[in-house]
Amino acid sequence: MTAAIILALVTLQRLAELIVARRNTRALLARGAYEASPDHYPLIVAVHAGWLATLWWLGPGRPVSWALIGLFLLLQLGRLWVLATLGRRWTTRIIVLPGEPLVVRGPFRFVRHPNYLVVAGEIAILPLAFGLWQVALIFTLLNAAVLTVRIRAEEVALRLR
Repeated sequence: MTAAIILALVTLQRLAELIVARRNTRALLARGAYEASPDHYPLIVAVHAGWLATLWWLGPGRPVSWALIGLFLLLQLGRLWVLATLGRRWTTRIIVLPGEPLVVRGPFRFVRHPNYLVVAGEIAILPLAFGLWQVALIFTLLNAAVLTVRIRAEEVALRLR
C-alpha cells in the first residue's frame, strides 16, 4: 500500500507538471517563441511513461527504503528550485524565445542543465527505493540515451538563439 501511495503522489506531480509545461509552452509560443528539435520529444515521453508504468506494475506491495525515499524527496527540492528559477520559461520541450537571455541564476549558476541531473537521480532512486535495481539500471540507460540527444539539441538551440 505504501509504494502505491508514493507512486500515486509521483504520478500526480508529473501530471501537474505536464499541465504547467503545456500552459507555459502555449504562452511562450504566443510571444514569438518556437520549438527546436521536436522530433526527439516522443522518445522522452516514452521513457518517462515507461518508467512510471513499470514502477506501477512492479512496485506496489514491495518494501520501501525510507532512506532512499528521503533522497528522492531531496531531489524534489532540486526540481522545485529549477521550476521556480525558470518560472514561466519552464517547459518539457525545447522552446526558444529569441532575444531572451539565458537563465544564469538559481541552480543554473552551478550546473548548465540542473533539471536533467534531478531527473537522472529520480529515475535511479525511486526504483531502488522499491528494491527494483533492474528497473533503475534499464531506465537510467534509456534516460542517458535520450538525454544525450536532448542536450545536444538544446545546446544547438541555445547557440542559435
